Amino acid sequence: MLLLYLLHLGGVGFLGPDEPRYASIGREMARSGDWITPRLDGRPWFEKPPLTYWLTAAGNLAGLPDEWAARLPEALISAAFLIFFYVTLAREFSPQMALGATAILATSAGWMAYSFAALTDLPMAAALGAAMLIMLFDPRRAVLAGALLGLSILGKGFVPVVLIAPLFLIARGKRILTLASGAIIAAPWIILCWLRNGNAFWDDFFWKQHVARFLTPSLEHVQPFWYYIPVLLAGLFPWTPLAGLLAQRRVYSDRRILLLGVWVLYGLIFFSIARNKLPGYLLPLFPAVAILLAAAFETASFKAWWLAACALMLVGLPTVAGILPDALLAGLSRSNVVFASGGLVFAGAGAAIWWLAWKQKTEAALLSVALAAGIGAVYLKYNTFPALDRIVSVRSFWRAHESEVSAGCVEGVSRARQYGLNYYAGHEVVECAAADAQRPHITTRITTRDRQLAMEDESVQKVVH
Repeated sequence: MLLLYLLHLGGVGFLGPDEPRYASIGREMARSGDWITPRLDGRPWFEKPPLTYWLTAAGNLAGLPDEWAARLPEALISAAFLIFFYVTLAREFSPQMALGATAILATSAGWMAYSFAALTDLPMAAALGAAMLIMLFDPRRAVLAGALLGLSILGKGFVPVVLIAPLFLIARGKRILTLASGAIIAAPWIILCWLRNGNAFWDDFFWKQHVARFLTPSLEHVQPFWYYIPVLLAGLFPWTPLAGLLAQRRVYSDRRILLLGVWVLYGLIFFSIARNKLPGYLLPLFPAVAILLAAAFETASFKAWWLAACALMLVGLPTVAGILPDALLAGLSRSNVVFASGGLVFAGAGAAIWWLAWKQKTEAALLSVALAAGIGAVYLKYNTFPALDRIVSVRSFWRAHESEVSAGCVEGVSRARQYGLNYYAGHEVVECAAADAQRPHITTRITTRDRQLAMEDESVQKVVH
């Protein structure tokens, strides 16, 4: 699985606004030696706590290339968590159940995507997931659970405290010791950053990024209450059909599974109540959902049909590959969806998997679905990354026009692309309105034409495709 996560890790430049922004902060930490105050383009940036920045800074100090420095820690953390996940479940339930849950989690679209991207979600979800597993199934290691809880707070803020709170009410173990060790890990950075930066840190980090993000629409990520239901189902791809098994009452005859089911429902309600919603917020629920799906599958009838349905989901992969660049650039509603018949090869895989399960080789059939999902991920990487690098990321544009971008200014460029240009340029590429006043000698303007980055000067307009 680690090889799957590492494959083509630098095959596409940074995507979206967050990857290049977080990578810039981590690189600046490595250069300045200031590991307390996160800085973006020389200015303090308190939106997220520092764990992801520290990991990226370590990658930079190790001499890794840009994308590898930021993404490799995510892949390694994911692989380490999956090993811990399997070992814990094998001890608590059975090796067969552990293998099923780990295969489902490791090859689900949501977990794989965030194991690749240089974002804050995966380190937080892995640390929180490990802390929860220890609290539920190995309460003697309360100190370790607390340390992992502290790391999850350093990963993305105080949300893990809210998510894990119900377990302090019902789980066995030394609650005070867990909380104390968590505070020992998380508190020093919070206190030091507050002392160094004053109330500006607390106002942004806590009031704006926690309270206002939850209660107000000010951060412009407002979605309807039901938003996370399709997000969860899509994130489980290709295991989505197994969600239908969760309606079976007999799944919850095991008190441990019932407890996880209630906790997942609690997490869904909590995230759904929040005004601002993004897909990655749901990632901490995925390990528990994978356990639920594996437990439900063990008690299911007609296992062959359920696994075949999962394999048949992969028929849509070539279609997804065709629309993904436009969907990331302009949104799914503006993408031209055309069914790609090449995915029908997975129909054959579905038939083979059905046959294996029908022959009572259920474990081999389940692993075959995971293998098919892994092959699908490899297909997606090699078939979409060149287009994503050219159309969505700014890396190809930067490589072709490094000197012009370094000395230019931006006009009408999206936030995501501007952060990307800033990262690859190694400094903030200023807005043209400000540049006209401050540096009137600038003649190269970077703008957008037909959704592509373009350069304009007094005599030439060149659109890069």
